[in-house]
Parts: sequence; C-alpha cells; structure tokens
Amino acid sequence: MRLLPPLFFLALSLGASPVSLAQNADNDQRYRLPIRRATGRIVLDGKLTEAAWKSARPARNFWQQFPYDTLRAGKQTEVRLTYDQQNLYIGIVAFQQQQYVIPSLRRDFATSGHSDAVLINIDTFRDKQTAFQFAVNPYGVEREGLVSNGDHFSTDWDNRWTSRVTNLNDRWIVEIAIPFKTLRYRAEREANQWGINFFRYNLADNERSCWAPIPRGFNSSDLAFSGTLVWDQQPPQPGKNMAFIPYVLADVERDYVRDIPAQPRLNAGFDAKVSLTPSLNLDLTVNPDFAQVEVDQQVTNLSRFELYFPERRQFFVENADLFGSFGFSKAKPFFSRRIGLVRSPVSDELERNAIHAGLRLSGKLNDRWRVGLLNVQTAEDASLGIRTANFTVATAQYRVFSRSTIGGIVVNKIDRTGYNTVVGADYNLASPDGIWQGKFFYHKLLRNQNRSEQFVAGARLDYSTKRFNAETENEIIGRHYTPDVGFVPRRGIVRTINKASYTYFPKNDLRRTINAISFGPEVDVVYGTTQQRLLDWEAGLYGRVKFQNTASLKFTFLRWEYVYLFSPFDPSGKNDPERQLPAGSSYRYAQAKIQYQSDSRQLIYGTIESRFGQYYNGQLVNLHGTLHYRHQPFASVALEVNYNRIRLPDGYNDADLWLIGPRADLTFTRNLYLTTFVQYNNQVNNLNINARLQWRFKPVSDFYLVYTNNYFTQATTLSEARYFEPFRTRDRALVAKLTYWFSL
Repeated sequence: MRLLPPLFFLALSLGASPVSLAQNADNDQRYRLPIRRATGRIVLDGKLTEAAWKSARPARNFWQQFPYDTLRAGKQTEVRLTYDQQNLYIGIVAFQQQQYVIPSLRRDFATSGHSDAVLINIDTFRDKQTAFQFAVNPYGVEREGLVSNGDHFSTDWDNRWTSRVTNLNDRWIVEIAIPFKTLRYRAEREANQWGINFFRYNLADNERSCWAPIPRGFNSSDLAFSGTLVWDQQPPQPGKNMAFIPYVLADVERDYVRDIPAQPRLNAGFDAKVSLTPSLNLDLTVNPDFAQVEVDQQVTNLSRFELYFPERRQFFVENADLFGSFGFSKAKPFFSRRIGLVRSPVSDELERNAIHAGLRLSGKLNDRWRVGLLNVQTAEDASLGIRTANFTVATAQYRVFSRSTIGGIVVNKIDRTGYNTVVGADYNLASPDGIWQGKFFYHKLLRNQNRSEQFVAGARLDYSTKRFNAETENEIIGRHYTPDVGFVPRRGIVRTINKASYTYFPKNDLRRTINAISFGPEVDVVYGTTQQRLLDWEAGLYGRVKFQNTASLKFTFLRWEYVYLFSPFDPSGKNDPERQLPAGSSYRYAQAKIQYQSDSRQLIYGTIESRFGQYYNGQLVNLHGTLHYRHQPFASVALEVNYNRIRLPDGYNDADLWLIGPRADLTFTRNLYLTTFVQYNNQVNNLNINARLQWRFKPVSDFYLVYTNNYFTQATTLSEARYFEPFRTRDRALVAKLTYWFSL
C-alpha cells in the first residue's frame, strides 16, 4: 500500500488550504441574515401577522439548484427569523399555486424527488460539519434530523418542536417554534453567529432552490455552502433539558418450529435524556425493547460473504455517526447490530439477546472537540448458549483546519472468555470548498491471543466538481483482524477501488429533455495476502442519463469480472455442499447492467433494472422491478419483484430465485400510520408478513401495534417427526407498546 503515505500528506495540505475553488463556497460572508429578539408575543398560527415578523429582515431571492444553478428560482421563497427567551421562530412564505406533490402524511418523510417541502439547516457551532435540520411540507407534516460529516443527513433523531401551516391560493405559509433546549449550542457572546441555509423542493415545477447557493451536483445538506445567522445579542440560555420516556409492552408469541406454545409477556423499561451542558447530552436506557422496529428488508444473497443490514433501533441510530463512521463500509471497527443480536451456538441462527441497560454520552465540548461514550450490558441466555457481555465504545473528534477532523476510537467487548478490543485513529478530510473529501485510518485489534496481522489501514480521496469526479479507495486488512463488534466480511486482503466520471450538461434543444449525462470507468481489485495472489477484480464503463422530469437511466457495459475461489462455493445460492465449484478454481466472465427509473412525481412510477451475462461457469439473468402507486396523500402502495435465473453446467445446481415484496403505507392523519410489508423469499425458504400501526398521540409519544408472521415457502423436514408443508407457519407474534415523553 505505497499509496497511503503520499495520499495522507496530500490530504493534509488540501484540508489546510485556505483557498476556495468551488462556486459560492464563501457563502458565509456573502449571505448573512440578522436575527432580532421579538418585542411582543408570537402566536403560532401559520399566519405571520405579528409585528416581529413585519420588522424581521427576510432571506429572499432564492437560487435554483436544479435543474440549473445559475438562475433565480422560478417560484420564490421568503424566510424570516426571530426569537424570545424560550424559542427560535422561523416564518416561511413559499409562493406556489396549490399543485402540491405530497406522497403521504407520514412524519420524517422523504424529500428529494418525492415531496414538496421547505428545509432549514442550522449549524449552531458554525463548523460546517454538524447541523440540525427541520423540514415541513404544505400539509404541515414535519421532519427533523441531523447532518453529520459535512453533508450526511439522517432522520434518526427525534425531539420536540412545533409548526403550523396555512395554505392560500398563491402561497403556503409555515410558522415554526423550536425550543432552545432542543438545540445544542454555546450561549456565549462570542458565539453569536450560526451557520444557516434554507432549501425548497417545488416538484410540480421540478425545481429545487436555496437561499445561499449550492452548486448542481451537491446535495441540500452540504454545509460547505451555508450562509450566516447573525444574532443581535448572545443567544438565550437554553435551560435544563431533561426527559423521562417510559414504555410498557404486552406481547404474545408462538414458535411452531421449536414447538413453544403461545406465552403472553409483559415488559417495561425507560429511556432518559439529560442535558449536562447546552451541547453535551447523556442518554440512558433500562431494559429496552425494540419489538416495534420495522423488519429488515430481505435481499437475495449471491455473494460469498456476509451482507450488511442497517441499524434500525432508536437507541443505536441516534448520533450513530459519532460511533459508526470510523473505517470503511467493509472495515468497520464498530457495528451496533453486534449488540443484542447474537448467533447462537445452539440454533446456529441470529437470536435476539436482551439488553439490561445502556448509556450514551454524546455532544460537543467546544467548537473543536466532539466526544462520545457508549456502554451496554447484555443478558445471559443459557438455553441458547449466549453469554452475558459488556460493550464499551469511546470516541473523540477534533476539528482541524476549517472542516476536517481527527478522530480516535476504542471499542471493547468483554465476557467470561476474555476481551476483544480495537483502538484506532481516523483523519477525515473535507476541504473548505467541498471539492476534496477523504478518509485515512489505522485500527489495531488487541485481544487475549496475540497474533500477527491484527490491523486494518485505509485511505480514500475524492475529487468532486460539477463536471468531474474521481475517487480512489485503498485498504489492507490483516488476516487475523477479527473485531467481535465490527463488520469485516473479508480478511487477509489488499483492495483498491478506483473510479472517475465526467458529467456533460446538454445545451440547446437537447437540454429540454436531458439535464445531465455522466459516464466513466471503475476498477475494483482484491489481492489475497494469505494466498499471495490475485483473488478478484471487476472493471467496466458505466453511465447515467438524468432527465429533466426526474427520470433517470443507468447502465454498465463492457463489465468484466474475475474470481478466484479460495474455498468451495455454490454460485446458485442454494449452498449445496455436494455441488460446489472447487477451491483453487478461477473464472472470468462478462456482464452488463441497465436500470431505468421513471418520473417519481407521477402517481404511478417505478424502476426496472436488469443484470445479464456470464456467471462463473454458467449464465445469469437478473430482473428487478419496483412499481409505486400513491393516492395522495393518504396511501402509497409498492410492489417489488427480484428474480434471478441461474443456469450452470451439468453436475451443478440451476436456480430460480424469487424475492417478492408488496408494501402498503397508509397515513390516516399526520399522527396515525399503518404499514404492511410482505416478503416472499424462496432462497431462505421464508414468507414474512409484518403489519405496524403507529399512533403519535403527543409529541414524541407513541402507541404501536405490531403483527408478525413467518411461513415456510416450501415443504421442509426438520426431523423424522417434524414435517412442514409449504406455507405452514413458522412463528407469529403480536406486540402492543406504549411510550410517553415526560419533559422534566
């Protein structure tokens, strides 16, 4: 990995560079908005009739960000801000006829390409790395989330705030009140400037616009292009922010495979949130239960390695970037799903493992330092052979130069068999102009049994402008690097991924239909340090056509793949030990891919894609399609079908693998939702039905009713006395859960 040292020193110089090369990267000086204290009481009614609104200076003259970024927005927006001792108030006027695109009334809605909305990014520390984001659509549906690492947005954060919306013939008006104790900031005179930007989705006119301009090709959460909010005096002290969130749960579950009869169960626990300082929070959880969490979306696995599934449990997803952003996607020292989900030595399946308690400390010490501490204690389950364990993760990030950070992490798991500890450091590059980004890291495993090659090192450098993008990612993973709480599907490898693309923006008549055309090469190479030889490589040319109506066409052609099998493998996905390709064999084959996504603003839209060509020593055809229908704004129905047709020579398995997933989302009101999700997967012999009713009866307080049922998809014999016919029940469960937020 001779590339690592020069790439690291190049990254240091780029992160330190004071020169701004990207268009409008000096927005914090050019776009400054004053905020003054309200002289009278603000009544939240969505009308903006108080004197404070009339005297507030507006942010106006928004710029287009799509389809072009050099014109003023066709439908303009005006934003005003004021405050009192308790709340930050935001008033927004969005000019538009009542032709809204709103797929549902569900909270935490999607925006890009799916829903009209106004968004506010508030960077209270003005570090262009982290921010709060609040959004409202024309029907008054709210969304809040966090921006991390400069441009990564997540809705995995819930807190209390209020909004009201008024719809008129030629505009819609939003009035927002955000309690200061909901935000994290320094209430000091020298901290009287915050980063801020406002973003607008107007899908009827296929327009995205913003106050402080963001170049086309960058997303709405990119904090490099924020303007500045200038306070007339020191921001008010937020006061104490403490919350107690208890839950009670009743469920009944029947397991037909293990022949366990239905047993009603009662459970209770609580979460607590304590603001230690205005910018540092402590979260506690005691006896948490995640039965209301939506089930994983299943996939067809044709890979030889473990697949990654995202975390969905609320305690672990809040501030997840502080703990889970270290390393690369396939070399993570901390993967929270290792806590509470354990492979049992008895059943050889992933089993839920109860959590006794956990705590999380997260936040900022000052403008430069950000810290996190996570500790969780899990229970013992003797019937499944699962031992009690304690998990600790400690992290710290220090901002260097303007937007880059240096971070350190310690991950430790300890049980009766010993400990497994990872220590590491990451340098995250983010240039002032947003053009250069990168990551450089080294992690070391410490454990009872000292062995060689217990480390991972990586370097990634991205160069991105409106027209040109290039990326190189390189990593080396030691063969004995086995973090118990990490995600590392492959070990003993050196890997390099290199890709580039050029984007052409059509002119004249062509641009009436096509917004942009991108194309470029990509090469992925894996070398085995144990085998001392090349293991895999992929190479191809890919392209994308983005149409003005939000539709897109993606394709990959001249795609070649090489695989050397260091262990036997059944490429049919059936895992048949009698019909495997032998270890030591190698295969080179060609494939092509194509995908089309239609205009997502329409009531009926969809995606169709295909992958076809050679596959190991046979042929593969993959068809994957999703069809969506929405009855705006109360219902959204989707049908996803994934079919793999695998044909191999005599002596090996053929396969027809189906994954079918209809889904219905019903939003009866802004606070009452029903989601029904069906997944038929004949590769894993399972049909899953999951129905989830959620009623948000008060802010951040919910009632859930969840029904889950699993069936065999084919005849299954577990023993001489245990035979299940097709579509016989595996298990079923019904859960009722109530949570309530008490502000203290």
